[in-house]
Amino acid sequence: MTRPATSLHRLPLMDAIKAAGCLAIVAHHLAFYGPMSDVAYPLSHPLFDWLYAYGRMAVQAFLVVAGFLCAMQLGPRLGAPAPWRAIGKRYLRLVVPLAAALTLAIVCNAIARRWMSHDSISAVPNPWQLFAHVFFLQDLVDQEALSAGVWYLAVDFQLFTMMALMLAITARTGIPGMGIVAIAGLTWASLIAFNRDDLWDETGLYYLAYYGLGALVFWATEPGVKRPLVWLALMLACVMAALLVDFRSRIVVAAVVAGLLGWARLSGGLTRWQMPDIVSWLGRISFSIFLVHFPVCLVINAAVARFLPATPVVNAVGLVLAFFCSIAAGAVFFRLVEGRRFSAWGQGGVVGLFFAVGLAAWRLGW
Repeated sequence: MTRPATSLHRLPLMDAIKAAGCLAIVAHHLAFYGPMSDVAYPLSHPLFDWLYAYGRMAVQAFLVVAGFLCAMQLGPRLGAPAPWRAIGKRYLRLVVPLAAALTLAIVCNAIARRWMSHDSISAVPNPWQLFAHVFFLQDLVDQEALSAGVWYLAVDFQLFTMMALMLAITARTGIPGMGIVAIAGLTWASLIAFNRDDLWDETGLYYLAYYGLGALVFWATEPGVKRPLVWLALMLACVMAALLVDFRSRIVVAAVVAGLLGWARLSGGLTRWQMPDIVSWLGRISFSIFLVHFPVCLVINAAVARFLPATPVVNAVGLVLAFFCSIAAGAVFFRLVEGRRFSAWGQGGVVGLFFAVGLAAWRLGW
C-alpha cells in the first residue's frame, strides 16, 4: 500500500480501494495471528476461516493501484537522467515511515515478549537485520522481518525501480511506446511463469503480474489512445489465458480491480465519483494503518493473554478493540510521520532513531 505522491492522492475510487483493502489486511492479521483469534475462534469459525484464507488478497488490489499510480507518475517516456531522481524520491518516501514504524515495532515486541510467548513475536533484532530492513533487502538476504507487511514495501520498491529503469532504458531507443511494450512483455512473463513459482515470491518479478496490470490499464486508457476498449479486452484475454494455464484466485482479484480502474477512467468516474468522508479519510491514512497495525495488535494480544480471562467473548472484544486501535494509531502516525514533510536532517533523524532503538534492543536483549 505504497504512499503516492501528493498530487496523485485525491482520487476517490483509489481512496475507496485502499480503505477497504487496508481494513481487510488488519482483519486478516487479527484472524491469522493469535492468541486472541485462537481463543475466540469457536464464536465464528466461518468468519475467521474466510479472513484467514481471503483477507490477504487485498494485497493484489494494492499492487494494481500502485502500478496504476506508478505509470501516472513516470509516464511512458521517462528520460535517461530522470530514473535515479525518481527512485531516490521513492526510497525516501518509503524508508522514513518504515523506519518510524519499525521503531514502534521493536518497542512493541519488547513489551509483548514480557507478557506472553508466541510465534508472532519477532526475535530481538541484530545489526545486520537493521541494515537489511533500511535497504529493503531483508527477504533477499534471509533476515526475519521485524513486522508483518514489511515485505510489501520491499517488493513495491523493487517494482517501482524496475519500472523506472525499464522506461528510461527503452526511451534511449527512440521507438515510441517501446517501454510499454517491454513492460507488457514482462507482465505476461510474470503471469505465465514467475507468478506460478514460489521461488520468485521474494522478488518483484513474482508480483509484476499485478503491478504491471495496473500500469498497463493506465496507459491503455490515456487520452488520445485509439480503441482503448480493444487494448483492455486484449489484456483481459491474456489474463484469461494465464488462468487457463494455472487458475489463481489472486489473479482474478487483480484483474477485477484493473478492470474497475479502466472502466472508471474511461467513464470519468475515477475523478468524478464521490465517496463518503469516512472512506476518503481511511484511504488517506491507509498506508499509515498498514505500517503500524501489527505492533499495535501484538501488544493488545499480549495484554489480553496476560491480564484477562481466556474466554472466547473476552478475546473477541479484544479483537474488536485491536481493530479500532489500529485505525486510531494509523491516524496518529499519519499526523506525526507520513503526513509531514521532513527536512533532510529530519529524515536522517528518523532513520537514526530506528538504528538507536534497534541496537539498544540488541545490546540489552529486549
